[in-house]
Amino acid sequence: MIAIIGAGIAGLTMAIALKRANIPFVVYESTKEIKPVGAGIAIANNAMQVYRHLGVSDLLSEKGTRISTVMLSDMDLNVLTKSDLAPFEDKYQLANIAIHRSDLHKVLVDEVGMKHILLNKRLAHLEKNSDAQYTLSFTDGSTTTHEYVIGADGIHSQVRSGLFGHYPLRDARQVCWRGVLDYDLSDDYNNIALEGWGRGERFGFVKLEGRQVYWYFLVNEHKYLKHKELTALIQDCNPLVRDMIVQTADDDIYLNKIYDLPLIKEWSKGRVCLIGDAAHATTPNLGQGACQAIEDVYIISELLEKYSIEESFQRFTSIRRKKVSQIVRDSWRMGQVAQLSNPLITSVRNLAFRLAPSFLKDKQISMMFELQKV
Repeated sequence: MIAIIGAGIAGLTMAIALKRANIPFVVYESTKEIKPVGAGIAIANNAMQVYRHLGVSDLLSEKGTRISTVMLSDMDLNVLTKSDLAPFEDKYQLANIAIHRSDLHKVLVDEVGMKHILLNKRLAHLEKNSDAQYTLSFTDGSTTTHEYVIGADGIHSQVRSGLFGHYPLRDARQVCWRGVLDYDLSDDYNNIALEGWGRGERFGFVKLEGRQVYWYFLVNEHKYLKHKELTALIQDCNPLVRDMIVQTADDDIYLNKIYDLPLIKEWSKGRVCLIGDAAHATTPNLGQGACQAIEDVYIISELLEKYSIEESFQRFTSIRRKKVSQIVRDSWRMGQVAQLSNPLITSVRNLAFRLAPSFLKDKQISMMFELQKV
């Protein structure tokens, strides 16, 4: 039986794939209840292709809102550039969607089944036994053994620490607020994911189901340390954006620092494998963090159709590494460009994005959306 550590997007998606393949598994989740942290999330076309493969894309599309255009603006909503996703919708017969994380998690949990998920099981230690099994010790004092382990326990992965030792995270020195509220956003923004860039700050928003709107706001860390109060930091935003943020209830706003994980040489050792943020956490600038975790699941599920579990784990890194490396690198660079603060440099940056040919943007989107082959 395979132990999956973590009932986030990566772990639950992996569980669905194993269930479809009739491979026994159990999911260990550290929290006392499955309560997704965060607000909204975009599920890009590559991840939706995986969910179609697993039979849940229609359920997610019903709960989400189609994103047909990605738009970049300045802080006053003047458009710098936009990307039309319709050609990719036609190519793959699927759309990008924006969805509340709680709706996404509910679909995934329902597909897995709570009988396969054990709550309040925070991993403390992972140890290999002489008989090729692994002993999992949890903070509640309990232990269990498994022949195979999949670490889907996020950027601060205990499985990764137990497998490879400590890997320091890379600090982007940026702080991000995220929120969801009911808001009468103009129909002009239907099916559009918009991000606005300023000087050391940026925002984004997209409609979810019904009247819900998901927004985020980032600042360079030194600005946060100087002011800290969100209302003091959003003064350069368009009044529409300020209004959305101010009207959001405090309990519906989440604050996080931004990190990624310098790439690890291998994501598996023996019969243990890392997926998602545990293996290759990326900054959120391309909207591909969760999507790459979902794509990890696709590759492992395809490998399992041809090879043993152990050999599938061993082959996994070599297939995924090139694409993931590029996304982690490009996302980091995009975050640094987006958060530039020098007035002259930001003016040149904005002009460059206005003049950039569309084929360059489409080339990057094509790379992200194309699933890899086994």
